[in-house]
Amino acid sequence: MKKILYLLFLIACQFTFAQTKITGTVVDENSKSVANANVLLQGTNTGTSTNENGYFELEGITPGAYTITISFVGFKTLFKDVYVKNNEVLNLTFQLTNDAELDEVEVFGNRYKHPDKIEAITRLPLEPYEQIQSVSIISDKLITQQGNLTISDATKNVPGVYTFATYGNKRESMSSRGFRGIPILKNGVRVHSDFRGTGILTDMQGVDNIQVLKGSSAITQGVATDLGSPGGVINIVTKTPKYHFGGNASLRVGSFGQGRATFDVYGPLTETENVAFRINGALERADGYRTGISSERFYINPSLEWKIDDKSTLTLEMDYFDDSRTPDVGTVNLAENDTKAIYDLPYNQFLGFENDKSLTKNTTYSIRFNRQLNDKLSLKAAFYKSNLELDDKGASLGRVIVDDITGDPIYNLRSRGYAISTRKDNNAVLQFDVVGEEVKTGRISHTFQVGFDYRTTTYDTYSRSASSVDVINVFAPNTRILPGNSELNFGDPNIGGASSRAIGFVAQDVVTFNKWLKTFLGIRYSKTQTDADTQTTESDAFNPLAGVIITPIENINVFASYTNSSNPRTATRLDINGEELGNERFDQIEAGIKTNWFDSRLRFNFTFFKINNKDINLPVYDENWVATGFYQKGGNDERKGVEIELSGRILENLEVITGYSYIDAQYKEHTSFVYGSAPLNTPSHTFNTYVNYSFNNALKGLSVGAGAYYTGKRPINDWSAGAVTHEGIVPNQKPFEVDAYTLVNAQVAYRFNDNWNFRVLLNNIFDEIGYNAYRTRYINQTDPRNFAGVLTYTF
Repeated sequence: MKKILYLLFLIACQFTFAQTKITGTVVDENSKSVANANVLLQGTNTGTSTNENGYFELEGITPGAYTITISFVGFKTLFKDVYVKNNEVLNLTFQLTNDAELDEVEVFGNRYKHPDKIEAITRLPLEPYEQIQSVSIISDKLITQQGNLTISDATKNVPGVYTFATYGNKRESMSSRGFRGIPILKNGVRVHSDFRGTGILTDMQGVDNIQVLKGSSAITQGVATDLGSPGGVINIVTKTPKYHFGGNASLRVGSFGQGRATFDVYGPLTETENVAFRINGALERADGYRTGISSERFYINPSLEWKIDDKSTLTLEMDYFDDSRTPDVGTVNLAENDTKAIYDLPYNQFLGFENDKSLTKNTTYSIRFNRQLNDKLSLKAAFYKSNLELDDKGASLGRVIVDDITGDPIYNLRSRGYAISTRKDNNAVLQFDVVGEEVKTGRISHTFQVGFDYRTTTYDTYSRSASSVDVINVFAPNTRILPGNSELNFGDPNIGGASSRAIGFVAQDVVTFNKWLKTFLGIRYSKTQTDADTQTTESDAFNPLAGVIITPIENINVFASYTNSSNPRTATRLDINGEELGNERFDQIEAGIKTNWFDSRLRFNFTFFKINNKDINLPVYDENWVATGFYQKGGNDERKGVEIELSGRILENLEVITGYSYIDAQYKEHTSFVYGSAPLNTPSHTFNTYVNYSFNNALKGLSVGAGAYYTGKRPINDWSAGAVTHEGIVPNQKPFEVDAYTLVNAQVAYRFNDNWNFRVLLNNIFDEIGYNAYRTRYINQTDPRNFAGVLTYTF
């Protein structure tokens, strides 16, 4: 018996001390240890992070063949195939390569890297491919390749996103899925709090990526007039520190007197590499294609990141933008609004005054704290703040002059006015989330989020205008001298402002039953209070999210979802009995296919969407189309359509981005607009394609890219059924449609060595002129053919 017990003891010791595991060290190109690198066995849930010495251990491994993935920000992801025998301790060393020149970045960003700050909107730690909603990520590499300088330049790579208006080239307002001016955020917070989406300006130098989210993004962030727009949101993400030294400087010279200098510097601040910085900026001045137009801007974006320990990270960011430009009132239509007769205004004609100026100052701040509570749970906290100051002084085009004798309109003669306005916006959001990744309950896995956000918004506005300063002839040169203030007949000033605060609680759970079935469940509660000069209003709403993803074949996800979002802006409108009508509601369904091929090198997505607002607080008119002052529930504004996109690398040296969207947007039941008519500025079709080819062998260093971007025809205004609801509307007059247009761009780049790169940009090669209009007040054309050269030094 003693011998048997002794033998059992030896066997137990063998099982105790003998084990199968992988150990190793991760170092950089200089053989310095890389702390906090991610180590993962592909196809398993086994993974860890390196300690401060770059060391890691993977224990409890079943013998067999594996692929180890080593990844860390700033380095190329490394893959290594290994075979582990029973009771073997396999010790390895991995050397990571700096990714400054070798980033495999596509339209969806680095294919092995989670897009920075995407959780600020989705609130879930999922890749775009795994999200139940439509998500597109525009990387900084794509922005650099194409030489994009504006939001509309960059987002034209996403199907169904188009320019709503530029308001005289003062701001960029973007639309999607037939909704006017969807919210544009910077690092997860609104810059401009106007619910109509009057747009913002920003500089592309500080952009790490641009995230375009549609569909069920409404549930995660708020109500329909806030970040929960049923049309989607655009989030501009600024650059953050890297833990290796590097950077670049560039000089761009282009058409219309453009000169632009930029820089970007980053690296660690301590020997232990637990603190890193980044600072980038831009200085630019340019004239316009139209005589009398010019612009100047300054931009700077510093950031700091501190790895407090191996589980906690604190990131601080600031972003400052100062832009001064001449607004352009554009051209006119030489006919009634039911007839398209846009005047091709010569470039030496400017219909404004010489001292017209639009000034924009915007500062955003963010603080992010991430704490890994254990291997499954993490705490994410963030504070984002934005301050915006606008100061606009400029001409306006008013009524058409009528012949005194015949009474006929003379469309080339216009009354010219002048207006001044200022606006200050302060927006902030505090957000906390507890996130769980692959938490097991039996055989079921949960990736979930529970959190809240608190938002504040304050704005103040001031404006004065003189409706008629003089009369101009658009066919002839006109004075650009503004009369003195004593000669201007300013009306009374309009002073406005309001503040609001909103709190939201949101919970989401992605339940994985097996490798082919996932469900999404979520709910958000939002409560908003708005304080204006004359009254305080409150509203609240519950909004659900439900969806399913089925994976019948590996790399193919079939998804469907339902969500709704609430619109409290008109909730206090009264019916004929004096009762408040309450929130409006948008119901959304989406369905489609997401695919991911060739080790994430190529993606194809198909999405069908349908959005209905059948609960509108509509104005009631009498038989003479005079507003009665009370409202009624009803209506059906419908948007439905499809979006198709293909992006990635067909070959290692061939990148492709292409997309198409069809939007059927209709006022189906509305007291003000004609049945079946489309909202203003909504094109039925958009199409985009871009190809970039990098040469190898004899022509190594040379790359060539080209893109074509189609925007379909769209109505210049809403079609009234008899009511005059907005500027430029004539009752029962069908508005004309702005013509479709296609812009074709090309780029040629040559990298001389590891440091120097020269890029030539050719935009609107065929000099096709299209127009973006805001009702009848602004009709602005696209830029004509233009060129630029960019010289970049990378270190």
